[in-house]
Amino acid sequence: TPRERVVLDPGDSCPDCGGPLRLVGEDSAEILELVAAKLKQIETRRPKKACRRCETIHQHPAPTRPVERGMAGPGLLAHILVSKYDDHLPLYRQGEILARMGADIPRSTLIDWCGQAATVLSPLTERIKAHVMASDRLHADDTPIRVLDPQGRKAKGRPRPIKEGRIWAYVRDDRPWGGADPPGVAYYFSPDRKGAHPQRHLAAFEGILQADAYAGFRKLYEPGLDDASTIREAACWAHLRRDFHDVWKATGSEIAREALARIGVLYDIERAINGQAAEARRAVRQEKSAPVVEGFRAWCAHQLERIPGKGDLAKAMRYALRRWAAFTLFLDDGRVAIDNNPAERALRPVVLTRKNALFAGSDAGGETFADAMTLIETAKLAGLNPEAYLADLLARINDHSNKRLDDLLPWNWQPAAA
Repeated sequence: TPRERVVLDPGDSCPDCGGPLRLVGEDSAEILELVAAKLKQIETRRPKKACRRCETIHQHPAPTRPVERGMAGPGLLAHILVSKYDDHLPLYRQGEILARMGADIPRSTLIDWCGQAATVLSPLTERIKAHVMASDRLHADDTPIRVLDPQGRKAKGRPRPIKEGRIWAYVRDDRPWGGADPPGVAYYFSPDRKGAHPQRHLAAFEGILQADAYAGFRKLYEPGLDDASTIREAACWAHLRRDFHDVWKATGSEIAREALARIGVLYDIERAINGQAAEARRAVRQEKSAPVVEGFRAWCAHQLERIPGKGDLAKAMRYALRRWAAFTLFLDDGRVAIDNNPAERALRPVVLTRKNALFAGSDAGGETFADAMTLIETAKLAGLNPEAYLADLLARINDHSNKRLDDLLPWNWQPAAA
């Protein structure tokens, strides 16, 4: 944070007797002040000069713009993107703020700028997605977003036809076991929740997929022509814990409370080994977690013989036992997480943006949403200020060598020299 010092000096002479003053001490206090953002219009002039001898005309080349023939500078574009997708500020509100600052910009123009900026940055977006999908362990989840559907029918009480699209998040994060590869998150938009979408996203993926029990993922776990599956399923203990917590909160069930306590022991162990090497994590899990997990399985089987079979409590237990291999995979591989929380965290910004916006204006708007989130959230995982990062990318990418685009990825990025 920039610092400014204000010195309130009483002067050099005593106001009472006129004698000279000497310094005997100092009191200080600090306040935090806001310096309001402001817009400025930059006019670039390029004089044309003719050689007096040969009459050749010389002129400085025109600087490239982030968006061809667009009026928005890189800093403004980055601010709009981060305000919308990271600060969850809808474009109509941003338009009101910009109008107060002296720039009356139609919302349609702001929408166009977002899409154009995402297109300019798409080579980096695709590289991030390729990096994420090259992992052999992924977290996956999805959440709905409302999308304007010009071809759909108007629903009762709605002035425009709306459909439910999806944003999918795939997270690569090796930090919990000390892996060296940088973390990243890839977002995709789809106009519906058909299983074909994650199957397409993960067509080249081989490894362990940690996700919920969504039916669209099941085909990914099926054996291929060689009777071997290229994707193994890891389940989420946090999801299971929530099921028991909901029962306990609604009914006060002591059985549900005991389930929470048993799962809580596993999380105590996980907290103690977070960040350790994969083999060390596996050794601790085999020694400490495996007996707890086996005890939980036997306890669930016993309880199912005693409790009503149609209740939510029995449903949660059957959910665990039916997918037991997926729930116990983490015991045999220290690189596998106990839950799918990284993917759920990756979708929280999407949920907040969804709450503050009526809908995405089109499928193209959904694609822009996913691409912007890929850049912003991966930058945050790298410890970067996403607005400063995007502003620098938009200022540089059109003049940057395609052979050196990897230098601009969040984990390699260095700001341009002043």
